[in-house]
Amino acid sequence: MPDSPELEVSAQEIADRAYNLGLLDERQLQGVWADLGSRTVSAEEFVQLCVRRELLTNYQIERLMRDERSGYFFGDYKVLYYVGAGSFARVYRAVHKDTGRVVALKVLRKRFSDSASQYGRFIREGELGRALRHPNIVPIYEVYSRAPTHFLVMEFVEGRNLRDFVKVRGKVNPEEATRLMIDITRGLQYAFEQGLTHRDLKLTNVLVASRGQAKLVDFGLAAIEQALSKDAWLQMPNARTIDYAALERATGVRRDDTRSDIYFLGVIYYHMLTGKSPLPDTRDPLKRLSRSRLESVVPIQQVDPSVPTSMAFVVHKAMELDPDRRYQTPQQVLDDLELAAQKLREGVAHESLDADGAAERTAAAAPPPQRAVMVVEANSELQDLFRDVLRRAGYRVLLTSDAGRAVERFVDTPTTAHCVVFNAQSLGQAALEAFNRLGQEARTEHVPAVLLLDKSQRDWEQQAQKAEHRIVLAMPIKMKELRSRLSQLVSAENQA
Repeated sequence: MPDSPELEVSAQEIADRAYNLGLLDERQLQGVWADLGSRTVSAEEFVQLCVRRELLTNYQIERLMRDERSGYFFGDYKVLYYVGAGSFARVYRAVHKDTGRVVALKVLRKRFSDSASQYGRFIREGELGRALRHPNIVPIYEVYSRAPTHFLVMEFVEGRNLRDFVKVRGKVNPEEATRLMIDITRGLQYAFEQGLTHRDLKLTNVLVASRGQAKLVDFGLAAIEQALSKDAWLQMPNARTIDYAALERATGVRRDDTRSDIYFLGVIYYHMLTGKSPLPDTRDPLKRLSRSRLESVVPIQQVDPSVPTSMAFVVHKAMELDPDRRYQTPQQVLDDLELAAQKLREGVAHESLDADGAAERTAAAAPPPQRAVMVVEANSELQDLFRDVLRRAGYRVLLTSDAGRAVERFVDTPTTAHCVVFNAQSLGQAALEAFNRLGQEARTEHVPAVLLLDKSQRDWEQQAQKAEHRIVLAMPIKMKELRSRLSQLVSAENQA
């Protein structure tokens, strides 16, 4: 029962208020009175039984005790608890009054609900988010807009946001931090493929479910803050859009450039791995807009030398102030995160970083395991097929969907894998170009490579720069034959 209620009320008065507001029905009330055995019990006894039987929540009781008449229902949803608030909306845990489905409601604040332009933008952004369906994005089920009430109905994620998760842990161990980052980046890549950027990446907009899965929330809703007048915007000291504005002003990119999201992916990763934000904390919005705040970031391995080098490299590249030196797409970040996770599993924790932050193996570092193959494949189902078949054959399998990025990884680190397979069926001309470039680069010309062409692409073989260790295979191909040819290429490369 809530402490120190503002008004002394009887059990009957609370029961009448709950009934009149539709929180309890006649049958439920009769059941409570029957269990209590009397209607002359104290208010405390009444509400304690209602809470134990999950008929009322503490949130509802506190409002009933104050005789508040609104805020219990939004549309068809009964509010159970207040969860939290952002700059422009409050979030509640709620349940559908007919189906019993538990959801999260994001309810637009009144000061925005009175403005047609503001609630219209909220609804439009909600409709865009409603189209997103991915395991690492919190889905929006419904968009409700009937003046003066506007809200989004979303999945309620059992767990906590990433800020609270990190606060409890102090910092997150590299393996778990990288697993969470892979989840976050997969969600961001999916949205990028749909033509959407997030615009508000921060720890509180990542939810960590009780089973450990990370999910992004609030895609596009930063547009509400962006549309505010300058004075009102600057009065929001915690508005992440100020950080985005500072980055974009310092780097000269447009507002919807996905590379800004990528920068703040790096910020999140840095914070998880060290327990500290890389950006100096300040409530002064003008200081947050300063370029010097971005330039004063301390390299992550100076803050914590135990951070594995492959992970420090991802942070470094994601947070490059020059957007052209930064990762260009979330998929590129994802590729390196998965490679970092593999290195950690294989015990390759520390390598040296050159002046540009590129990772190079030291003499003391363990060499890459034998029979490593990179497969460049855009189709997710075929990725799974290649992974399963080649792993059963004893290969360590690296997967990427970006042919150009695959070549860059070999240029940076020629020992990335012992062979690379480009499937032109899904990649098209990009596969042929990457295959040829690999043979032209001095650092990668020795890397065995396979180009897979389907029937409609057979004439591309004449353009392919082939050699004994660089071959073209016609699709469809039996996996047994592919394994045999890979075995020959890898064996020859090991003997070279």
